[in-house]
Amino acid sequence: MPPSINRPAALAVAALILVLPLSAVSCSAAQKAVDCGNTAVRLGSDLNEVNNAYNNANNDPAAAGRALAKLKADLDKAGKNSSSSDITKSIDDLQKQVDKVQQAVDKKQVPDLGPLGDAVGNFTKVCTG
Repeated sequence: MPPSINRPAALAVAALILVLPLSAVSCSAAQKAVDCGNTAVRLGSDLNEVNNAYNNANNDPAAAGRALAKLKADLDKAGKNSSSSDITKSIDDLQKQVDKVQQAVDKKQVPDLGPLGDAVGNFTKVCTG
């Protein structure tokens, strides 16, 4: 009787050894997707703040600068936490668009936020794709 008890137990342990790494991989992938999605939401919110700040620049001229600084900080944080080359490229594109907006602001011009919004949309596609 003991050999029949040990064999099923050994098979169960062997199955767990095989299954646990697979579940860790899938959890890791799911966590990365959640993290990327959360970053996309945060960047979308930052973009909305930038847009609102520029729409209300007469009431609070400094708000645009604060909103851009927050967006830049979130981009830096996302870039440091990313291990995906597609996400890193998307973040680089976003940073270029933020720099263009900042340049327009520095020249006292009204920035075109459309390309920045497109870059956030592309980042979201990379996260979900």
